[in-house]
Amino acid sequence: MNRGINDGGDLPEDLLRNLYESIKNEPFKIPEDDGNDLTHTFFNPDREGWLLKLGGRVKTWKRRWFILTDNCLYYFEYTTDKEPRGIIPLENLSIREVDDSKKPNCFELFIPDNKDQVIKACKTEADGRVVEGNHTFYRISAPTTEEKEEWIKSIKQVFLSSAFNMHEKHFDSLDLNPELQLIHRAPKFCFAQ
Repeated sequence: MNRGINDGGDLPEDLLRNLYESIKNEPFKIPEDDGNDLTHTFFNPDREGWLLKLGGRVKTWKRRWFILTDNCLYYFEYTTDKEPRGIIPLENLSIREVDDSKKPNCFELFIPDNKDQVIKACKTEADGRVVEGNHTFYRISAPTTEEKEEWIKSIKQVFLSSAFNMHEKHFDSLDLNPELQLIHRAPKFCFAQ
């Protein structure tokens, strides 16, 4: 019988608070080019395709090539780009369908129960600077209803597998290591070293 984390009991509030603060305060950026490109990361994605993304500050729709892999949603200006324009780690996010009077087939990525918090993500500006994203939610539009449903299904599958993997890889050590630090949130190139 699987009793879950900590033999089915609640985790200590201090541990959860410290873990949350370390995640929230960790700088988020793409490291400088070290000669290795990210091509191998995108080799066998869970899903990829053209979608429209609503801007965070300027509310305009931009067509982007999206790749879902490694518990992140990457988006590019062109399919031939080697570096993503943006990275959205999917941990701690939820997804929902939304009706948008201006765009059909929309869904949103958001932080449950915290609608005003900015989602931890990064993007590359036109001048090459990497900056933190400015979205409290990501609204995305698919070309068809079927594609919207497939994207939602694929992202939900990532949520499920991520929760399973986190339990298997990290929470088994809670009793041995009460000072648990953030081990894995997104691929290593998302965070400064």
